[in-house]
Amino acid sequence: MTLDTEQIRQVLPHRYPFLLVDRILELEPGVRAIGLKNVTVNEPCFQGHWPHRAVMPAVLILEALAQVGGVMLLCMPEYKGLNAYFTGVDRARFRKPVLPGDTLHLSVELKKVRGIFGTVAAVATVEGQAVAEAQLMFALAPDGAGGSTVAAVPRPLEEAE
Repeated sequence: MTLDTEQIRQVLPHRYPFLLVDRILELEPGVRAIGLKNVTVNEPCFQGHWPHRAVMPAVLILEALAQVGGVMLLCMPEYKGLNAYFTGVDRARFRKPVLPGDTLHLSVELKKVRGIFGTVAAVATVEGQAVAEAQLMFALAPDGAGGSTVAAVPRPLEEAE
């Protein structure tokens, strides 16, 4: 399954300038996904990062990976209408700078889900070379649950007892 920008906007709450996925190239809901981000010099982050050499901030690469993970999860019927909140990052590594003109391929694979929490393995590549990788943690919650403040997220019954 593939998704264009408008279809992604139906799944994720993000909007310009913070929607960082242009297209989903491959999607197996709840299993894996590959997204695409065309990096252009016109993006707001390049106005100040860095003035002498535009480099995509590492945190935005992680956010783009997390958004692809969100699409992978939120396309599952049982998670429709929820949000996937970023709760943590482990083993993040940044191998090469990402520059305007690069095309990021953003791959995520679901590793585990327990209740409302889960982990995805994520890798970003440019021209087949890894530029970033990490384990990303998330919590699933309804709208208004409080951003990354997962204390406001109701726990499933089996975990609450």
